[in-house]
Amino acid sequence: MKVLLDIKDHKAAFVMELLDSLPFVKAKQLADPKAELIEDIKASVEEVKLAKAGKKKLRTLKDALNDL
Repeated sequence: MKVLLDIKDHKAAFVMELLDSLPFVKAKQLADPKAELIEDIKASVEEVKLAKAGKKKLRTLKDALNDL
């Protein structure tokens, strides 16, 4: 299982040291752009789920192109 954690900068070193001390955990720090990309993808997936459930209406491609 993979877990994405959002940790305050001043506590990050402690948490990484703790995770590294556990033999059953492989911890890897993500670069900020990668972490932001993952968050954006998660938000997009949630938006699609809401749209499929009929709880949110998506914009059409035509509307999006008109905004450009």
